[in-house]
Amino acid sequence: MKITLVKKILADGSPCAKCRDVQEKLEENDQMRFIDRTVIADMRDEDSEGLQLAQKFNVQRAPFFIVERDGAEAEIYTVYFKLAKEVLSAKVP
Repeated sequence: MKITLVKKILADGSPCAKCRDVQEKLEENDQMRFIDRTVIADMRDEDSEGLQLAQKFNVQRAPFFIVERDGAEAEIYTVYFKLAKEVLSAKVP
């Protein structure tokens, strides 16, 4: 399984407050170790990888998570608590 976190940089160059809050929760709960990749959706650059992923998966808000399991279609999570319950809790031994 591979988990990608997509965070947003606003048009004024500041980081998305909700993205910061979610990252803090991931760090507080020792869950950042399960995040394989972090990608930035930079509102100042329509070609940024994060914006391309948002468009590909038709996601309108950040942060969001892309969960890729072997042989399955990617799953998108836009709510941290749902990801924590359904995905991250299963990864804890």
